[in-house]
Amino acid sequence: MHSLGTHLLLELRSCNPVLLKDLDYIKKSMVQIALETGATIVGQSFHKFSPGGVTGVLAIAESHFSIHTWPEHKYAAVDIFTCNKKFISNKAAELIIDMLECQDSDIREIKRGIF
Repeated sequence: MHSLGTHLLLELRSCNPVLLKDLDYIKKSMVQIALETGATIVGQSFHKFSPGGVTGVLAIAESHFSIHTWPEHKYAAVDIFTCNKKFISNKAAELIIDMLECQDSDIREIKRGIF
């Protein structure tokens, strides 16, 4: 069995709500994490909603990172999809959990393109 990529779905609860609504912090941190884990950024888009949440996506040559936050619930949903570079995915997940000061996280791993 062979897969084309690994998709991590992060359920991040009990995060720091101040960080969850800080667009500049989230954008800077996500870019730094992508670069630190060896990803090649090819595009990005981030947006802050009123009064608080942030959504963002980094298009990377290896696929994508995305984040959606709900500060009022201390919650963030994060996707990390990379093509057969599991070490990038797992390290990025750990760094994002730390970045948001998350106290309760679940990570679901899905193999994509299995044949």
